[in-house]
Amino acid sequence: MAAWDLTALINAADPKAGLAERHLWLVRLMEWLRHAPTALDGGGDPRTPLAVLRLRHLLNQLDKQAALRDQVRGLMQAFWRDIDAAALHADLGFGARRSFASELLTRVQNEVLPGTPETRDLAALFRLLFKPADSAWVSLLDAPTLSRAVALFGAGAVEAQAALLDAITILVSAVHAGGYSPALRLRMDASALQDEPFRQITAAAASLRAAVLEGRREAALQDGAYLRASLDACRRAANSVMPHLEEFGVSVNIVYDLEQLQARTHRIDQLIGCVLAPDPQAEARSLLLALLQALGEERGVRALLAQHYSLLARQVTERSAETGEHYITRDRGEYRDMLKRAAGGGAVIAATTFAKFAVLAIGLSAFWTGFWSGANYAFSFVVVMLLHWTVATKQPAMTAPAMAASLPSSNSPAGADSDAAIEAFVDRVAQLIRSQAAGIFGNVVVCAPLVLLVQGLATALRGAPLVGPAEADHVLHSLTLLGPSVLFAAFTGVLLFVSSLIAGWAENWFVFHRLDSAIAWNPRIVARLGAPRAQRWSRWWRANVSGLAANISLGLLLGLVPALLGFVGLPLEVRHVTLSSGQLGAALGALGTPLLHEPAFWWCVAGIGVTGVLNLTVSFGLAFTVALRSRGVRLKQTRRVLRAILGRLRRHPLSFLWPPKGGGATA
Repeated sequence: MAAWDLTALINAADPKAGLAERHLWLVRLMEWLRHAPTALDGGGDPRTPLAVLRLRHLLNQLDKQAALRDQVRGLMQAFWRDIDAAALHADLGFGARRSFASELLTRVQNEVLPGTPETRDLAALFRLLFKPADSAWVSLLDAPTLSRAVALFGAGAVEAQAALLDAITILVSAVHAGGYSPALRLRMDASALQDEPFRQITAAAASLRAAVLEGRREAALQDGAYLRASLDACRRAANSVMPHLEEFGVSVNIVYDLEQLQARTHRIDQLIGCVLAPDPQAEARSLLLALLQALGEERGVRALLAQHYSLLARQVTERSAETGEHYITRDRGEYRDMLKRAAGGGAVIAATTFAKFAVLAIGLSAFWTGFWSGANYAFSFVVVMLLHWTVATKQPAMTAPAMAASLPSSNSPAGADSDAAIEAFVDRVAQLIRSQAAGIFGNVVVCAPLVLLVQGLATALRGAPLVGPAEADHVLHSLTLLGPSVLFAAFTGVLLFVSSLIAGWAENWFVFHRLDSAIAWNPRIVARLGAPRAQRWSRWWRANVSGLAANISLGLLLGLVPALLGFVGLPLEVRHVTLSSGQLGAALGALGTPLLHEPAFWWCVAGIGVTGVLNLTVSFGLAFTVALRSRGVRLKQTRRVLRAILGRLRRHPLSFLWPPKGGGATA
């Protein structure tokens, strides 16, 4: 609104206007404060925010025109008479329901749907009147300007005090109910609940309200101090929930409930300060700034997701880290064991290769071909897991969280300890790379020759290979490095990473719902299995739920995702290094040794090499990034870490392929 419209804006203040018109006038007034032209902003301290200068100009104009000032004051009196002011303090920044999903939906709606000034809810109207950026100029309001603005626009002292007391009552009842909700109460430390702090705050709030309304100043101060002490006890009880969640599994809804409860206790503290302060203006400014901060936080969908899923991500990655330790080789004994387990995995994948060609030969629709291909992969991966063998491409997403745990953080001080931490991290890098090399080598060196051997035996026994020349030609065209294999290999790395997240989530869900304890002690299960078998089943499921989820989800993702994406016109395929090596072995068995002299064969060999690298690096990179963010780790000296890795590579290049004598560390 232009500067010359200020008079028209003031003249439009009509105390007799309807509710929506009065609220719309206030919205326009706030917009004028933010966007009035600079012609009004000359003079004074150049560091003073423009909105403060505009507010002073507005107040000065009204002081000069008593009739217009009375008109604005009448509008504000009508405003405070019809609005629910307690809702602003009790509801802004808090979810209407204790549910993360409902809060997320509400924030999405607030981002998409427009608000209306036709409301008696001051919390809803506050979102139209103010913006989070207004805190910059509100915090710099000088005391005289603030006093003049409160006198003109603020509610009366009695009305303001009543609204604050009502808000305290509403918030206390919400904290009381939250503290006694089963989701939180059963996870709190019993010692923190001995004095019943959540029951105490209700009585303390009632005493404070009575003392304030009756004008008993000393009693109100004592009741306020007691209420604050009870709130501290409630916060201590709420803080005892987090150790339980970290040990027994995380629920996003419980984390959300917990943060809502703690935020309400802090808001009650602020309201008590406003009610009891001898000079309420300073406390009112602090409360307004807190409300503006809450306004900014409640508008961020991305911030909500990051905030509430960070703990879940940490639990997922830490559980993956426990599994990932088994995939890192530290000495030559573990390295040889990795080769043996990878060889066993390669043998199983060889059978998987022929099963895949059989599924394709049936000629099912795209969905069912993808489904049975995924079931084939999942079955094979589970067999590999149960036999304690390994498939190399599953390792990176599991080892990344374990790597992140040894990474020097930005809080690590420089010096000998920092150097030692960096060297330890380089050791882990070397251990990881050689573990992946051993896994891929063991898989490929067994899978491809075994498929070739079966093709030769089939030709000798039945006169034709199991996989014919037509399928072999398709393999040569699909696996070549000259085609889209690079993109498909990176896409497969993403699926490998997603399967690791599913595995961590499944284990967290299993632990959170205490299914291992249910299997061991549920009366019906014990009656059916017997106590000893129920105990064994409980231990087995607890040890293998993550592996089963990882392998089954990975298999179904590899089979179904390309088929589902094909329905929407995205022709993405998967390129798994071990499966690809088996397919190339089948093609060589079908077309014979002359294929070795064809460039197409060697382009496929190069494509398999690149596939292996991308399968590993993409899945590891994504998992490593999530692990870092979930732990709050940041590299302070990235160049030092990179120099240390390159220095190790120059001094001991073979340590990245073969363990040095005496263990994984290199002197």
